[in-house]
Amino acid sequence: MRLKDVVVERPRLLLVGINPGRRSGAVGHHFAGNGNPFWRLLAAAKLTPVLLDYEEDQRLAEFGIALTNLCPRTTRTAAELTRAEIARGRAALARKIARWRPAVVAFVGVSLYRMFFPRPARGGAGAKPETISGARVFVVPNPSGLNASYPGFAHKLVWFKKLRMFLA
Repeated sequence: MRLKDVVVERPRLLLVGINPGRRSGAVGHHFAGNGNPFWRLLAAAKLTPVLLDYEEDQRLAEFGIALTNLCPRTTRTAAELTRAEIARGRAALARKIARWRPAVVAFVGVSLYRMFFPRPARGGAGAKPETISGARVFVVPNPSGLNASYPGFAHKLVWFKKLRMFLA
């Protein structure tokens, strides 16, 4: 099942994931993986005023937040994506950003940032010097429990809170 983007005209924030995991693809909602703390991170960082469930992903629009993925194909892991899919995804994402005109684009995952910017100015989470169609760029850690670089909820939450401050 293809996930529906959360679309907002001139969003204050555009969150970008790599691609849907199997559970998200099966249920048709973003970040639906069992145990994925994405929605809890948004609420704990006060990026959303309430805790949303993955089934409420379209409600992000109420808070001026848009959401999309680099690649639409559902996979078990992002490593299954082909170079051609990633190249098509980069082009499609650049068009969405130009059309939607977000203030900030936040890549959900350092590896995703490196997929979009093959030669990034610098790696790791945080504010980036690049812009995309005038939008400032920020990277938050991938919320997956498999993320060894940012292993716990608190390690990830630090960066989601920094994103909130970056938006101010």
